[in-house]
Amino acid sequence: MMAGIAPRILCIGIPVRDLTFRVEAVPARGSKANATHLAEICGGNALNAAIAMARLGGRVSFAGPMGDARETSSGFILERMAQEGIDTGHIVRMPDVTTPVSAIMIEPSGERTLTIYRDPGLWSVKLPDADVLLADCRAVLVESRCAGFATSLCAEARRRGIPVIVGVDRAMSLQDGLLTAASHLLFASEQVQETAGIAADGEALRHLAKLTPAFLAATRGPLGTIWLNDAGELEETPAFPVHAVDTLGAGDVFHGAFTLRLAEGAVVREALRFAAAAAALKCTRHGGGLAAPQRVEVERLLDGPPARAPGGSPRL
Repeated sequence: MMAGIAPRILCIGIPVRDLTFRVEAVPARGSKANATHLAEICGGNALNAAIAMARLGGRVSFAGPMGDARETSSGFILERMAQEGIDTGHIVRMPDVTTPVSAIMIEPSGERTLTIYRDPGLWSVKLPDADVLLADCRAVLVESRCAGFATSLCAEARRRGIPVIVGVDRAMSLQDGLLTAASHLLFASEQVQETAGIAADGEALRHLAKLTPAFLAATRGPLGTIWLNDAGELEETPAFPVHAVDTLGAGDVFHGAFTLRLAEGAVVREALRFAAAAAALKCTRHGGGLAAPQRVEVERLLDGPPARAPGGSPRL
């Protein structure tokens, strides 16, 4: 990467309007509870990652479907994206389609429970031409749920030598085109086990390595990240210990930070540690992806004492 020129990264996903409620506990079925705080934010896996990358110094373009131009939700999201400096010129507005909306309850521990509505019409979107989307592009980050309309573009990006990072937030089919179109697959622990049908992260990663040439990793919250190196050996990147108040969007921030460092030329090990620091800082504040940290904050955390494993020995 040339000094002073931030890499351009393309994010592909489906933006969401989030209504977040802080509660002492998720109410039991058929009951109700008072929230102590309400916030209206924009979200969605790829959009949270895009916000993180923009704050960390990347040039971010966004492509994907959004609802009718007459909607309040889509206008709200586009305004916030513009405030973050994200290029929205490749977003496809879809007449008579509803932009997704979610209701999210966040407990004092930072754990979140949510429900979301996604209009089925969103998946009929046709993305702009690959030559337009991939021009001057150093990496592509895509939500796994977008395989139906993004796989061919991702395959073209790989043909052009552009890394394709897939943020996996649900179990994937073993026939999913993104399994082989991706250069990097970032799972959460639950999703890698469900995808492989194996109830152990390491063995699940090894099983999937037989099906895809992609780099494979699984995030495990405060337990850190487990991944396969080039020799097929399992390695771990520890999480940074923090007091978590809101885990909403933490995985997305991890994906965005990882993608940015790869686009900047970092090796995988460095990108994973950078991503762990960014995700940890996000967890210390409320606001989903809009709580993503600035670059100086991440670098300050990285320059501090190394994270320590049980027993007190440092783990890098």
